[in-house]
Amino acid sequence: MKRIGLAMLWIGTSHGAVTTGADLEQAERNYQQLCQQCHGVNRIGGAGPALLPQSLGRIKPGEIRQVIENGRPASQMAAFGTLLEPAQIDALALYLQRPPSVAPNWNEEDIRQSHRVLVDVATLPDQPQHRADPLNLFVVVEAGNHHVAVVDGDRFEVLARFASHFAVHGGPKFSPDGRFVYLASRDGWISLYDLHNLKLIAEVRAGLNTRNLAVSKDGRWVLVGNSLPGNLAVLDARDLSLVKTIATLGRDGQASRVSAVYTAAPRNSFIVALKDVNEVWELPTGPNPDFVPRRIEVQDHLDDFSFSPDYRQLLATSRKAQGGQVIDLDSGQVVSDISLPGMPHLGSGTYWKRDGRWVFATPNISKGLVSVIDINTWKVIRQIPTLGPGFFLRSHANSRYAWTDVFFAAGNDAIHLIDKQTLKIAHTLRPMPGKTAAHVEFTHDGRYLLLSIWDTDGALIVYDSHTLKEIKRLPMNKPSGKYNVGNKIEFAEGTSH
Repeated sequence: MKRIGLAMLWIGTSHGAVTTGADLEQAERNYQQLCQQCHGVNRIGGAGPALLPQSLGRIKPGEIRQVIENGRPASQMAAFGTLLEPAQIDALALYLQRPPSVAPNWNEEDIRQSHRVLVDVATLPDQPQHRADPLNLFVVVEAGNHHVAVVDGDRFEVLARFASHFAVHGGPKFSPDGRFVYLASRDGWISLYDLHNLKLIAEVRAGLNTRNLAVSKDGRWVLVGNSLPGNLAVLDARDLSLVKTIATLGRDGQASRVSAVYTAAPRNSFIVALKDVNEVWELPTGPNPDFVPRRIEVQDHLDDFSFSPDYRQLLATSRKAQGGQVIDLDSGQVVSDISLPGMPHLGSGTYWKRDGRWVFATPNISKGLVSVIDINTWKVIRQIPTLGPGFFLRSHANSRYAWTDVFFAAGNDAIHLIDKQTLKIAHTLRPMPGKTAAHVEFTHDGRYLLLSIWDTDGALIVYDSHTLKEIKRLPMNKPSGKYNVGNKIEFAEGTSH
C-alpha cells in the first residue's frame, strides 16, 4: 500500500468520489471519537492493533474499508456502517493509510510498561501435559481471525487454539528444547507460549512495526528486529523482560530499519540484515554477551537472506548484483555475485543434496520460475519454469520432492512438486480449485506434510509425502503458515530457518 502525500488535497476513493482535506479532518475526528479508545493516540495500538501505514501495508484498501463498515467477527471490532455514511467510511479508510501528524515513538520505558507475565513458569510441570510427541507438534498461524492452533502431527488433531495479536508473521521460533514458542506480530507484540502446558506465559510490545525475531542457540535470548522504530530489542527468553535496545545506526550514523534477524546456531550468534545501510551485523550470544555488533560491510542494502548449510556464508538479495551476493561471514568479504532475475525470495528457499553436492533453490515473487544454485560454485544450474510467481518452497530429507506454490499468479490454486534430482516438475496438484494453495511443512519424520488453503473457508490438508494421497482435512480460517517443532529446532534440511 502506497503512502499518500500530506499535501495532496484530492484523493480518489473506492466509490469513485473524491475526498477533500476537510473530509480527512472529519475522518480524524471520527477516529478520535470511535477508534482511539482501542487503537490508541497516534494510532499506535492499544486493545486493538496499530493502525499505521507500516502495520496496514499488506492489507488491501478495500479490506480496510470493509472492516470499518462490517467489523470483525469474533472480535471486539465493532461495525460502523450504521453510524457513518459511505463517504465517511471512505475518508476514514484513507486517513488510516496516511502517516500520523505526530511521528510515533516507542522507547525502552514503553517496552517495560507493556510487559506482562501471565503465568509463572516455575509453577508449571516441566514435562508435556498431553499425549502428543513434543517434537512433532505444529504451530499453525490462522491469519483470517488472528488465532494460533497447536496441532498433533501424528493424529492430526488440534490440541489447543488461542487468540494472537494482529498479523503474526515472520515465522514462530522455538526454544532449543522445543518447549516454548515465540511469536511476533506485525505491530510489535511478542508472545511466549508453553507447548508442554498449552499456556500463554508472557507478552511484551517490543516495537511498533516488527520484522521478525530469533532465539539464541542456548535459549537465553530473544532478538527482535524492528522497522519502527528502527532498532533491535534484546529480551530475556525466560519471561520476555527487556534487556536492552540497540539503535540500528550505520558507521556514518545513518538510521536504518531492520530487514531480518536470524540465529546462526553453529556460530553462537545472531545475524542482522539492515534495510537502509550497507551493513550486515553479527551479534555473539554467549556466554556473557555484550551485544555489540560486528559490522560487515556489503555492496548493497539487503532485504532478505539465507545461510549455506554450514552457516559460514550468507546468500542475500542485492539490487546491484541483480539478484544476490554471497558474503563469507568469517572474513566479512563478498565472495560472489549471483545473477538472478526478478525478485528471488531467499528466506523461503531451501537446500538439498543432488548427486552428492549441495544445491539451493529459491522461489521468485515477481517471475514464474524457481532458481537452483550450486552452492560450491554459486552458479545457477537450472531455472525451472512455473505457472507463476511463488512465495514458499519446502522439502524434507526424506522427501523426493520440493513443493512450491504459485502464490502471486492469477491461478494460485496450483502446487508444483519438483523432483530434487532431475530438477523438473514431476506433479502439479490443485488441492481446492479456485482457492489459494501455499506453504507446506513436513512432519518430523517427513512421512506426511501439511499444506495450507489460504481462504476464510480454508483448511490444512494432510498428504502422504510418498504416495501423494490426501489423508485428512482440518478446516481453518486462512491458515497462513505452519511450523513443525522438531524440524525447526534441528534446523532440518528442507525447512526455513
